[in-house]
Amino acid sequence: MQAMDLPELEDLQPPEYTIMDEFQSLTPLRDYEMDAQALFAESIPDRPLVGPLVPMTSLREEYENGSQVFLKQIDWLISRGYTGVRRTKGDGDCFYRSLAFGYFERILHAPDAELAVMSAISSIESTPPLLEAAGFQPLVFEDFYETFLSLVKRILTPDENGKVLTPAALLEAFNDPEISNSIVVYLRLLTSAQIRADPEISDFLLHPETAEFVETREFCENFVEAMGKEADHPQMQALTQALRVHVVIAYLDGHSRGKEEDPVNFVDLHKAVGTVPEAEPVTLLYRPGHYDLLDTRSEDPMDYYM
Repeated sequence: MQAMDLPELEDLQPPEYTIMDEFQSLTPLRDYEMDAQALFAESIPDRPLVGPLVPMTSLREEYENGSQVFLKQIDWLISRGYTGVRRTKGDGDCFYRSLAFGYFERILHAPDAELAVMSAISSIESTPPLLEAAGFQPLVFEDFYETFLSLVKRILTPDENGKVLTPAALLEAFNDPEISNSIVVYLRLLTSAQIRADPEISDFLLHPETAEFVETREFCENFVEAMGKEADHPQMQALTQALRVHVVIAYLDGHSRGKEEDPVNFVDLHKAVGTVPEAEPVTLLYRPGHYDLLDTRSEDPMDYYM
C-alpha cells in the first residue's frame, strides 16, 4: 500500500467540548487572519520537506510589511530564548512531519541515548496491536511501521552500510519522500487507531462543515487517514497519547491579547500516557494553517552536517 492510496480529508474544526478543553481559549482555525505571503512561502514546490535550523529573524522579515501583532509575537518568542525555527513544507502534512522530526531529534540529543532509544522502541512496538484492534490489517501498515521503527533503531545500531543515524542523516531521511511520507502515513494511521479506541475523543467528533456529530469510523476514514490535509485538535491529542510524546505548541496566531496575558499562547500536551517525565518536549510553532519546529538554537551546529 502506498501513501497515495489513502483517501483525502478536509480540515477539522475543534469540538465544542472534548478532553482537549485546554484548546478552548483558541480561536477556531478558520477564523484566523493569516499573512498570505508568508503562508504561500511554505507551499513553494522546491521548499524541502524539512529544512535546516534558521534564525527566527528570518521568519520575522516575512512579516515586516504585514501584521504588527505577528511581529510583536515573534519578538516576544525571541526574547524568551526561542531564537530558531526549523521549517517544514506547507503540504498539509506539516504537523505530523514536524512532530516526527522533533521526536527523533529529542532521542538523538537525549542525555542517555540508549535509554531513550529503548524507551522509544518499546513504545513503537506496542502500537501494532492498537492498529489491529482498530481494524487495520498488518499488510496495510507493516511497511510504514518498519520504516519508522528501523530509523529509531539506527540511532544505536548501524544499518547495512555500517552507518548510525546522525543529525545530518536524520535530516536527509526526512527529505527522502519515500521515508518521510512513510513515517507520516504511519502516524496518521496511528492517530486514527487511537481516536477509535478512546471514547474521550471519539465521543466528541464533529463534521468540519456542518458541526454535527460524526460517527467514529466515518470521521477516521474521511478526516484522519489521508495525506496532504491538516491535523486539528482531536488528531493532535490522539497522536501524542498513542506515541507517548510530550508536545508543546506555541500559537503565533496574529491575535492581540490583554496586557496581563503573554502575547503567545502555549498549549502543553503533557497528559500523554507514558510520557517520560524528564524528556524534553517537542516544541512546535503554529501559524495559521501551518506547523514548524521551534528551537532555542538559531542554527544547526557546525558538526551537524559532518
